[in-house]
Amino acid sequence: MARIDSSTLDLKERLVAINRVSKTVKGGRIFKFAALMVVGDGKGTVGFGIGKSGEVPDAIRKGIEDAKKNLIKVPLKGDTIPHEILGAYGAGRVLMKPAAPGTGVIAGGPVRAVVESAGIKDIRTKALRSNNPCNVVRATISGLKCLRTASQVAELRGKNVSEILK
Repeated sequence: MARIDSSTLDLKERLVAINRVSKTVKGGRIFKFAALMVVGDGKGTVGFGIGKSGEVPDAIRKGIEDAKKNLIKVPLKGDTIPHEILGAYGAGRVLMKPAAPGTGVIAGGPVRAVVESAGIKDIRTKALRSNNPCNVVRATISGLKCLRTASQVAELRGKNVSEILK
């Protein structure tokens, strides 16, 4: 898959979750932070990243840099997705269904951040099994990666779009 150049895009960042982790050493506890970030241009490009640091702002900055390295292009059909899909990563499963215009984004926190950053305005989603924000975001991205438009499927099968949509 071709890399997307993040320098030409107008990306908006969203903080999904901050996790404080501690390490116990001889002198006491050391606290560090992990920030889960999602970036997107609102026109079909979205990515996520995790940044870890001793300070929250540094973790967020590192998360944004990581997210810009992992951008994907999402095929859209108007303001929704072309078909139903189940994204999976680890124990996380996210069911995504296209919705009629005017439905809005029906999604929980981590899934909402990803689909809104991607520019999807009408969608119904349900996070199944895991509620770990990191796994849910990865499952959502995994599902969005697997989406195909009718023209892509037709080209793959050597048919035209009208034969596919029967």
